[in-house]
Amino acid sequence: MVIYGSNDHMENIIFELKDVHFSYLGKFPALGGVDIKINQGQKISVIGANGTGKSTFLQILDAIIFADQGSVSFCNEQLNEKLFDNEEFSRNFRRKVGFIFQNPDVQLFCPTVKEDIVFGPLQLGFAKEQIQKRLDKLIDALGIQDLLNRPPYQLSIGEKRKVAIASTLIIEPEILILDEPTAGLDPLTTRHIIDLLIQENINGRTIITSTHDLHIVEEISDLVYVFGHQRKIVKSGLAGDILNDTALLTENNLVHIHSHKHKDKTHIHPHLHLDHHGENH
Repeated sequence: MVIYGSNDHMENIIFELKDVHFSYLGKFPALGGVDIKINQGQKISVIGANGTGKSTFLQILDAIIFADQGSVSFCNEQLNEKLFDNEEFSRNFRRKVGFIFQNPDVQLFCPTVKEDIVFGPLQLGFAKEQIQKRLDKLIDALGIQDLLNRPPYQLSIGEKRKVAIASTLIIEPEILILDEPTAGLDPLTTRHIIDLLIQENINGRTIITSTHDLHIVEEISDLVYVFGHQRKIVKSGLAGDILNDTALLTENNLVHIHSHKHKDKTHIHPHLHLDHHGENH
């Protein structure tokens, strides 16, 4: 199967997965042979029904888990657990690749929002003045000044998501991986996050997003990868082409969340059916 990509020069390929399989506890299949190349500076979306392996795929990219079978390379280096025993490699990878979990509570564990946001860069050895400068910039960009001294558990889901994004962006990673970044958010916060992702991509970051919200896909993606029931990529292509392929969307249980296709790109409004999807896939 041909997988879309542009500028396939070796120096531009960030991630390359070949026949990647993964199962939880060795008996619950989550990925069934994924092949993909991701190039520097791309905006990519991963779509698919629940249980098709999207979150597992993202976690393999972030080296939270490792493939049972097949190969995963990052900038031409094979990713495996042993490699992360090397502190220099591990620190370098964590500086370059930022992950935003579907459930922001996974990322927020400090007594205050400010401590949560600065935790990562402190662990990675950034200078305090540098951290403060980046924090000030993010406070402004995300409008979170009033949240800084509050405990994360008191925040709304939208506020938590903004803080989780801030705690990743402060590292200024080259690659940003987001698992359902707009799930459960109001239209205004959704709009804010989309604008932020577009700007981060303009600034040179590679953006990889898993989402159920098909009405945002065209804005946040150059290329879209569809995960099917066999837990592998069944089709890839330009966002417009994928979203207009009704047969493909129907076959992969996506058509019911694709009922609002408009020409202009600022159509963010609430759809009740978007809240009906489970948290795990």
